[in-house]
Amino acid sequence: MTTTPTTRAGFVAIVGAPNAGKSTLVNAMVGSKVSIVSPKVQTTRMRVIGIAMADLADGGRTQVVLVDTPGIFRIAKRRLERAMVAAAWRGADDADLVALVVDAERGVGQETRAIVERLKESRIPRFLVLNKIDVVPRENLLALTSELNALLPFDRTFMVSALKHDGVADVLTTLAARLPAGPFLYPEDQAADLPLRLLAAEVTREQVFLQLHQELPYEAAVETEKWEDRPDGSVRIEQTIHVQRDGQRAIFLGKGGARIKQIGARARHELAQMLERPVHLFLHVKVSERWADDPAHYRAIGLDYEP
Repeated sequence: MTTTPTTRAGFVAIVGAPNAGKSTLVNAMVGSKVSIVSPKVQTTRMRVIGIAMADLADGGRTQVVLVDTPGIFRIAKRRLERAMVAAAWRGADDADLVALVVDAERGVGQETRAIVERLKESRIPRFLVLNKIDVVPRENLLALTSELNALLPFDRTFMVSALKHDGVADVLTTLAARLPAGPFLYPEDQAADLPLRLLAAEVTREQVFLQLHQELPYEAAVETEKWEDRPDGSVRIEQTIHVQRDGQRAIFLGKGGARIKQIGARARHELAQMLERPVHLFLHVKVSERWADDPAHYRAIGLDYEP
């Protein structure tokens, strides 16, 4: 008598302080890029869902739905920051499991301590992922493990380098085995649950982060205005980059429009690879002084607007 292999599925919230490597870890577990990454903190603004498949020891499979949350910062002063923090905690509260990602090089800062205190209120199984271990001495890692588990006992502690994919497979298989039995929540070949228009905007925003460096206006937003699938198989995308002042618009455009052309060229190349089709990308920079107070912009990126 044969038995049908087990299938499991569930949600895992990936939480942590800004720039701990959450998006890099999610991309590594999914096996493709579903969340933008940059050296800047607070890159992720919304809950991005990545979908990873893992094989089980009994021959079954698990669909691990990874919720890459915005970085949780201790004092959220601006409305956008408050919305991001709220989105992060919703992702954690709604999940089957929670994985706290900690930058092992930075150690336990105030933001991580605040997250640990908040996790104490939850009964959801908790896992600790120490990231960037390739740049930290082993004795420091052991001390950090002891310190964090003394604050809050975790079901298991992992040591990984998400950037180099070291230790990532062990995290994925362990989480997969702890999720509840049940049917898959998404098609097996789907890597992310993010509308293409929103994904395209995120790709362009990543290039903004990567190329503007210290000149970056944090409040800048990217919105996909038009998406046209063309008969030749290509796609035409028109996007608006919203800034709050004329001086910021000048930074984005660059001398003779060189900066915006470079941002567009790199975003177009990235999108063409992700969509596996030719992309015609057109960028416009618009001064929208009060976009950060516009509820429509919050809804567009999956955040709740707080009056």
